[in-house]
This record gives sequence, C-alpha cells and structure tokens, in this order.
Amino acid sequence: MHNRVDPRAWLVWGSALAAYIVAVLNRSSFGIAGVEAAERFGVGATVISTFVVVQLSVYALMQVPVGVLLDRFGSRTLIASGALLMAAGQLLLSLVTALPAAYLARVLIGAGDAATFISVVRLVSLWFPPRRVPLLTQLSGILGSLGQIVAAVPLVAVLHGRGWTTAFSGLAAVGVLAACLAFLSVRDAPEAPDAPEKQPSAGVIGSLRDVLRVPGNRLGFWSHALAQFPVNVFLLLWGFPFLTEGEGLAPSTASALFTVCILSSVTAGPVIGILTGRHPLRRSWIVLAAGLTTAAAWTAVLLQPGRSPLWLLVVLVVVLGIGGPGSMIGFDYARTFNERARIGAATGLVNVGGFAAAIVSVLGIGIILDAYPGPPLSLDAFRAAFSVMLVPWGIAMVGVLVERRRTRALMSSGGVVVPSLREALARRRASRRG
Repeated sequence: MHNRVDPRAWLVWGSALAAYIVAVLNRSSFGIAGVEAAERFGVGATVISTFVVVQLSVYALMQVPVGVLLDRFGSRTLIASGALLMAAGQLLLSLVTALPAAYLARVLIGAGDAATFISVVRLVSLWFPPRRVPLLTQLSGILGSLGQIVAAVPLVAVLHGRGWTTAFSGLAAVGVLAACLAFLSVRDAPEAPDAPEKQPSAGVIGSLRDVLRVPGNRLGFWSHALAQFPVNVFLLLWGFPFLTEGEGLAPSTASALFTVCILSSVTAGPVIGILTGRHPLRRSWIVLAAGLTTAAAWTAVLLQPGRSPLWLLVVLVVVLGIGGPGSMIGFDYARTFNERARIGAATGLVNVGGFAAAIVSVLGIGIILDAYPGPPLSLDAFRAAFSVMLVPWGIAMVGVLVERRRTRALMSSGGVVVPSLREALARRRASRRG
C-alpha cells in the first residue's frame, strides 16, 4: 500500500499509452469517413453502420478471451500484437473497394483494438500504488482521447486532401511504429520485467463464469455501459453526420465540436479519478450522475424545434465527454473486487458493457435512418433514429441500481457497511461542527 513509484513505471505506462492513442485513432477513423465510405462502396446508412457494428462486435466479443490471454501472457505481447493487427486491417481497408474485404479489415481492427486498453489498465494496476490507480486509469483514457483529436482534425485533412488510400495506409504505418515501441519498452510487472507471471487458467468459459459470479464485476459492466455508450455512438459513427447533415454545420465546426468533447473528457477525468480514489464508496453516484445528465442533454437537443443553437450543441458534447471518464469507474470495480490472477478477465468483462450498448444503438440508428420516410440524413430522421438510445440507457440504468444493491449487500456480509448518501453527509456536517 506504499506510495513509492518505480521509475520504470512511467516509461512502461508512456509506451503502452502511445499504443492506446494509436488504437483510439484506428477505432475512430471510420467515424469521420462515413460519407466518403458510402461513396466508395456505393451503400446506404444501414450498411455503413454495419461496418462499425462489425468492428465493435469483434471488440466486445474478444474482451473476455483477450482478458484470459492477458492474465496468461501479459500486456507487452498483447499490445504489440494488437497494434500489428490494426495496421494490417487499415492497410487492407486502404486498398479494397469490395464489401467483403472491407468487413475483414474492420474485423482485424476490432480484434487488435480489443487487446489494447485492458492491457494498459492491467499495467497501471501492477506498476502503481493502489491509491494512484484510479487517477492514472482516468489519465490513460483521457490521453488516449488524443487519438480522437487526430481523427477529427489531421486525418480529416489528409482524407479530404490526399484521398482514401493515403489516409488509411498512413494509419497502417503508424500502427507498425506503435507495435515496435510497445515490444521494446513495455514490461509486464516490476518484479518480472521480461516475462509475465503465468497463472493457471480455467479457460474462457471458466474465467467468464468466475468473474460473472462477482456482483462488483456486474456493477462495473453496467456502469461502463451507462456512461460510455452515448459518446461511443457519437464519436465512432453518427455524431459527424448528425452535425454536418442534420444540424447543417460546416465540417470544420463539427470537427471543433468533436475536439470540445474530447477536451471535456480531459478536464473531467482527473476530477473523477481523484474523487474515485478519495470516496470509493460513492463511485456509483458519479456513474448515475453521468447517465442522467447525458440523457437530459440529448433530450434537450432532440426536442429543440428546428436546428439547435450552437451553445446547446456545445453543452451536448461537453456532457458526452464527461461520460467517458465516468465509465472508467467500471474498471476500478474490476480492480477492487478481484485478485490479481483475474484482473484481466474482469476488466475485459467490464469493457464489454459500453461497446455492447453502442453496437445495438449504432445499428438501430442506421436502420431507422434508412427506413425514415422523409429525406435521408435529415434532422427529423436523426431525431427519430437517436431515440433508439433510450432502450440501452434504461436497461443500463436498472442494471447499475440492481447490482449496486447486491454489491453493497455482499460488502455488508463481509463487515463493510456502506452508509447512505444522506447519512454520509450528516456525518460530515457533524464532524465539521465538532
């Protein structure tokens, strides 16, 4: 429980973080190229949405298997392998014009992406003191968002200026560089810098069964889902078309709003990380607040008569940005409710939450946009389509409330009593008066 940090930890974390930034860039690259992809492949909104659905489905389905592999082989191997897979996918995507090959490219990108973030989270848990882990986990997610900025600004410029092939083959080259950096610099744990500790494995099914038995892991799953899926839907595919085609903004203005969303995450992340570390028994309240404010912001935009004023869209992207750091609390549940040999599998399970909800929403939005009787990609069509997000939002909200109660009951049976928020505030007021 000491607070001393091994000096090597910063190099390991920085190298892994660079690979994660590249992974986020790869993940987000299709979101800013949706219109160009429709023209290149000659398809409509539903088919375009399936590209992201395929990628996210692979990402989500691979989380628990990758978590098991992570516990067995360590972060170094998985980060480097994931970067190479994504590079191969982007190179393939840069060259093809046929749908089957394009789908294969997104499968490779999703599989490589699946190995990256949970590997970074595991490194943070093993290299840094427990009190610092929530903040550094938040910083990992925040700094990883730089990949979204690269996608929103420089990649857009390259795509529009030099074309599809140059943009996506350039991403492949960056992926190879990230793999080399991870292989040379990342070490899995301070006590075993060259080889991860081998742990007995119950296999994918056995590991999934073990982590699902823990209410704290299920609470982490639903927390991640509630806070993250709206920002995933917005940044990974439908946000840019909504702003440019639905709200009628210039691409440069839409890119600026994407940047504001990311800067919102950057600002909120350290605050949420510090609060999580200082008040671990109040983590669920942060998640619930993020979910409720996101729903309120979307409701205000979708019920606005006519196009929304720019200030309201700024409020929306700021609130969406806060959801990303809020979802990181799910990983803190995985860290605190599991032994070391199960951290990878538990983290993988948590990470499924936000992406599974995003898959349902992205596909549902695409189907409604194509089926809408009015003009395609109109503001009214987007309003109807975005209403589908109420379904996963409601399910995730119920999931957080139910699993929070079960987690607290388990903690109480172990002698840890969680006071209500009213009781905690009353105690604080009494201590201040005393």
